[in-house]
Amino acid sequence: MNYCVVLKYSQDDKCYIISVPDLPGCMADGESPNEAYENAKIVIHEWIETAKAKGRPIPKSVFGQENF
Repeated sequence: MNYCVVLKYSQDDKCYIISVPDLPGCMADGESPNEAYENAKIVIHEWIETAKAKGRPIPKSVFGQENF
């Protein structure tokens, strides 16, 4: 499943931060946008696996073609 991500640069932390609005609390960072994105892919997978293990529902992505 594909999820929308939001990429921002944090001046305070001197890194790029990605959040995943559809997955509460799911965030990653990196020194470059690419590193943050690669870290986000790992964190999204871990978020989903943890939710499955705890019997929690997996949110569907609300971001799709209709958003363009």
